[in-house]
Amino acid sequence: MEQTHTTHHGAAATPGAQRRVLVVEDDTTIVDAISARLRAEGFLVQTATDGPAAVDAAEAWQPDLMVLDVMLPGFDGLEVCRRVQAQRPVPVLMLTARDDETDMLVGLGVGADDYMTKPFSMRELAARVHVLLRRVERAALAAVTPRSGILRLGELEIDHAQRRVRVRSEDVHLTPTEFDLLVCLANTPRAVLSREQLLAEVWDWADASGTRTVDSHIKALRRKIGAERIRTVHGVGYALETPAP
Repeated sequence: MEQTHTTHHGAAATPGAQRRVLVVEDDTTIVDAISARLRAEGFLVQTATDGPAAVDAAEAWQPDLMVLDVMLPGFDGLEVCRRVQAQRPVPVLMLTARDDETDMLVGLGVGADDYMTKPFSMRELAARVHVLLRRVERAALAAVTPRSGILRLGELEIDHAQRRVRVRSEDVHLTPTEFDLLVCLANTPRAVLSREQLLAEVWDWADASGTRTVDSHIKALRRKIGAERIRTVHGVGYALETPAP
């Protein structure tokens, strides 16, 4: 059997190594279905069915990605996400039974990278897992060959090399997805980008099935950098506002 390789601090795994996915879900039917699909996709899978077991498994096994249900016994998925992200950065795909925007925003705020609302197709879940792992690889590559310089748009400062953002000289903590979304908007300031364009650029999504995901990430980003900095063009998309020259 091929030897596995565990990634640390968001680094990309060795080419050809099997990726580790920790599935945290207390519904055995769902956890079995997700695990079977991800194993068929070539991933190594471990499972946990409550909050404390999930945190222990993440520390001991050091997965490359977590699929994490919000509602769990012990303590919920949001607390799991907080504790795991405090140990080391791990991409997290959050699952929620409630189509509740507040839930989604809280999840994004504690370090989740994406979310799916139940019921969902296993095909879409597998596709999202692949997308999140590709983003981690791109971020690791960017860290090795970073774009030089710091982009300043008024009081907003984006440091590509360190993947850091500051507003009025204060550090702002963004998830990897939020950072990529901000950079995408900042590459063409004031230009309106459609949800479909943002999905393609940031999430590698070829269709428009994830527009709610874009909207929720925009809301989370606004909360962190200031609502006035991102303009909504109704029926079209979003634009990053910049100070008048």
